[in-house]
Amino acid sequence: MKKRNPVSITILAVLLIIIVAYYLFVQNFTYLTSPLFWGTVFICVIIVMIQNSIGDLVENQKFLKLSEAEKSAYLEEKSKPYFKALYESAFKKQSVSEEKDILIDHGFDGIMELDNQLPKWWLGLFYFGCAFCAIYMASFWLTDFAHPVKEYDDEYKMQTAAVAEYMKNVPQATLETAVFSEDNVEAGKEVFQTNCVTCHGEGGRGGIGPNLTDKYWINQPEKTLFKNVFWMVENGSPNNPTMQAWGKNGVVSGNDIQNVAAYVYHINQEQPPITVAEGGAAPQGTEAHWEK
Repeated sequence: MKKRNPVSITILAVLLIIIVAYYLFVQNFTYLTSPLFWGTVFICVIIVMIQNSIGDLVENQKFLKLSEAEKSAYLEEKSKPYFKALYESAFKKQSVSEEKDILIDHGFDGIMELDNQLPKWWLGLFYFGCAFCAIYMASFWLTDFAHPVKEYDDEYKMQTAAVAEYMKNVPQATLETAVFSEDNVEAGKEVFQTNCVTCHGEGGRGGIGPNLTDKYWINQPEKTLFKNVFWMVENGSPNNPTMQAWGKNGVVSGNDIQNVAAYVYHINQEQPPITVAEGGAAPQGTEAHWEK
């Protein structure tokens, strides 16, 4: 007759499974204050205790049918502390006489095998893994738990909120503090593609707006090209309402203006101009002589 697990161990195992199940469905530990959770725990504990009581009745009936030697051996085994017995079942070696009783001869291949019982800790982990797998699959299909798309959306929202909070608090570049940097060119290109390419064309070749790659400019309020572009994007064109004041209107931030100014400086000063023959717009305004 096998020794049964103590009811306290069974209750702890059931409680662990309940906690894991609730977490997989709720996805946080707020359920610990829920009456539904504690009601589930109470019902499961009652069921375990009923099952244990029935097991005691069955065990008593089986015990009465044992011989005196079997009763003595069973009582000796039952008197051992649970964790000591668990340890011995996992690591204790059989004596030679015990091995003879559980030795299996395959016969056809000459291999001798010990018919050992699996350790209880291994069986416990196996059954827990099966239960966890069943609960996990149910929560995966019935809730948003472990769904990569849902997790991606949540992380994206968190990152977007963090970036927005950072941009709200980070100091923005102004006409006085803005400086040109090659590191800002690529970021400025993205701003240009989003807000400027409709009028100024791909690569600044011009269209509705002037060609930004040549040396002719309609408005020249600043002495350097970089500062001039910053001023124009921030304040708009004094003589052309189509060129709105992107900065003062709050459409783009000071740092975005600094970036797009770096991009326009790059295509104007560090790349050859896009001529009319190459699809660029004809020069407008007067020739600029920018300070370095």
